[in-house]
Amino acid sequence: MTLNKKPAPTTYTIDATDRTLGRVASEAAHALLGKRSTLFSKNQALPVTVIVENAGKLHLPERRTKGKVYLRYTGYPGGQREMRMDEMITKKGIAEVLKKTIDGMIPRNKLRKPRMQNLVVNA
Repeated sequence: MTLNKKPAPTTYTIDATDRTLGRVASEAAHALLGKRSTLFSKNQALPVTVIVENAGKLHLPERRTKGKVYLRYTGYPGGQREMRMDEMITKKGIAEVLKKTIDGMIPRNKLRKPRMQNLVVNA
């Protein structure tokens, strides 16, 4: 006989003050995947909410912000667009850069969208 346990909602808070982008993003992605839970399974999105605070105080060296380029493709010939990290920060904010970084660390399957909806970034 198996018991169907529903996991209780869990909230993780990550303080990003004076930490690098990749370290904060990997910690948040690890928690969003549910790997901190004892009820972890690959085929379920657990009710885990991750709150990243002080995203505006991330340690971002100038070499990184000038050198990192985000590419996207519109689907049309000649439609490859690029945006540097410093341009994205001025246009969309540091929260969008952090969300895009965490999104790249989540597996590309049907659970990606519900997992990313549980991410809250406070600048």
